[in-house]
Amino acid sequence: MSSNVASMIDHTLLKPEATAQDVAALIEEAHRLGTYSVCISPSQLPVEVPEGLHVATVVGFPSGAVKPEIKAAEAGLAVNNGAEEIDMVINIALAIEGRFDALEEEIRTVRSACQGKVLKVIIESAALSDDAIVAACRAAEAAGADFVKTSTGFHPAGGASVHAVKLMADTVGGRLGVKASGGIRTGADAQAMIDAGATRLGLSSSATVLADLEN
Repeated sequence: MSSNVASMIDHTLLKPEATAQDVAALIEEAHRLGTYSVCISPSQLPVEVPEGLHVATVVGFPSGAVKPEIKAAEAGLAVNNGAEEIDMVINIALAIEGRFDALEEEIRTVRSACQGKVLKVIIESAALSDDAIVAACRAAEAAGADFVKTSTGFHPAGGASVHAVKLMADTVGGRLGVKASGGIRTGADAQAMIDAGATRLGLSSSATVLADLEN
């Protein structure tokens, strides 16, 4: 069970004070745990990782409140520095205002800079209505994203919820992945997200979660 879940985890360290030494420890732990990837801040790239461990990073993080061209430039630079997966934060105001054509265009702008790498779209689901969650997921799909993702883990509205993950999974219908992230700290939390339809988990407490699942 835990090894199957490990292969779904982006082992994450996005604290702004994280040092290169902290990132090196994260990579070592991810390799030991067998996680799918490490997710680190773009300023920490490039990094060397063991074979089989992937590298993800974030753009427009954590607020999403920068121009699409800035996010695209950040994504392109990150890919050039070895990122295999890009987790972009949407302009949340566009979703709240119902400007989903503009949101789709923003995501498409970043998609075009990713050079074929995996793009995950963070919609900050706890800050959105159900209708806005559905529409944001549809915009992400139309723009060519590979995943929709619940949360940065930094928004005061909160992180992932079972309700949001199920709604997102139902909306994308298996055509995109669904990443649950933010506030998942126990094995029970992780299993609930998987049961709701999550296909990837963003965790900073990966060791604790996996140990829980062994028990």
